Amino acid sequence: MGTVKQKERCGWSNKDELYQNYHDHEWGQPNHDDRHLFEMLCLEGMQAGLSWYTVLTKRENYRKAFNNWDAKKIAQYDESKVEALMQDAGIIRNRLKINAAITNAKAFLAVQKEFGTFDKYIWSFVNHKPIINHPAKMSDVPASTPISDTMSKDLKKRGFKFIGTTICYAFMQATGMVDDHVANCWKVKEK
Repeated sequence: MGTVKQKERCGWSNKDELYQNYHDHEWGQPNHDDRHLFEMLCLEGMQAGLSWYTVLTKRENYRKAFNNWDAKKIAQYDESKVEALMQDAGIIRNRLKINAAITNAKAFLAVQKEFGTFDKYIWSFVNHKPIINHPAKMSDVPASTPISDTMSKDLKKRGFKFIGTTICYAFMQATGMVDDHVANCWKVKEK
């Protein structure tokens, strides 16, 4: 009996099991759930200046601290809630990022009201279907694109914070709006 061959994955995901699970089950997979989209938008903003791994290791703590990313509840957070969050060692204690999540909850609810769902709005930037790239290597993956530039500008116009073009592109990858699994990744071969 031969040895079991290890699945080939995008190089960034080989750090540990947490990264591998995120890569295998979420990254690049189209998601249309408004709560999940809001979570990922906020978490990508929390990542600014840090590694995604740092945020991913705190993800469950964020879910507890931010009412499982219930935008209606987060939009009601007051200064005492912000202070409590600033004391929570399980999350990244950055006042600007915490306040941005509250601001983003309000903007998110406004988008839902205007479009019916956030999903309908955000996926319109890619004409409601994923962009499939499958680059040869991760160094071929851009940090931003004209689409993420447009998305960032529109989100900012609507009042969202911590939503620059690089964050938007990472959000697009995280929610499957863009599939950047490298050509030799098992996720490409699966499709």
